[in-house]
Amino acid sequence: MAGVSGCIKYSMFTFNFLFWLCGILILALSIWVRVSSDSQGIFNSTNVSSSSNAAVDILIAVGAIIMIMGFLGCCGAIKESRCMLLLFFIGLLLILLLQVTAGILGAVFKSKSDLIINETLHENAKLLSTTGENAKQFQQAIAEFQKEFKCCGLIDGAADWGNNFQPNSELCKCLDTQRPCTTYKEQQVYKETCISTIKDLLAKSFIIVIGIAFGLAVIEILGLVFSMVLYCQIGSK
Repeated sequence: MAGVSGCIKYSMFTFNFLFWLCGILILALSIWVRVSSDSQGIFNSTNVSSSSNAAVDILIAVGAIIMIMGFLGCCGAIKESRCMLLLFFIGLLLILLLQVTAGILGAVFKSKSDLIINETLHENAKLLSTTGENAKQFQQAIAEFQKEFKCCGLIDGAADWGNNFQPNSELCKCLDTQRPCTTYKEQQVYKETCISTIKDLLAKSFIIVIGIAFGLAVIEILGLVFSMVLYCQIGSK
């Protein structure tokens, strides 16, 4: 192993193993979000369904690519293969550039996406008071959401349910004394609407995604440095 630093070699292997694990995590979380019944129920009948599904599909592809890149980096480090290391460097550089571009576009269009989501949820609040297969699916998802997060209605509280309030009144009933309640049709219901909870969850998810992206960027930069140093050392053997 003359001319090749053992420290660089095994550091490269370690970072790529972590990178590979990150790929598995992204892939697993993305698949879970894609098949999640709650998220599908709330957004399937909205205008953001196709775009949100497309975003998750992209994350699934990214997770799979990261797994492949991590494997290439690990094998390239252990086998001291310049070809694998070069492929790893080029692929990782492209991923980093795409990640930076996606981050910039996400920041630029965040306000627009918030507006679209807000308008879509306001429009689909009408489904709570109507009948039909799409309406029932959406109502079931909101009912489960109300039960879990202790909110009622989407925009105007219990009034959003209209004539469908009585069959769903139990899920709106204010049982938690720590939460603000209001009276609707002689029943105590949760005052907080679900749209504020949904927005809070989306905001927290956005922060988590940004944190993961920054963490991945650090690992990617270290991977680029280690791969190029190891590539040069193998070439000078």
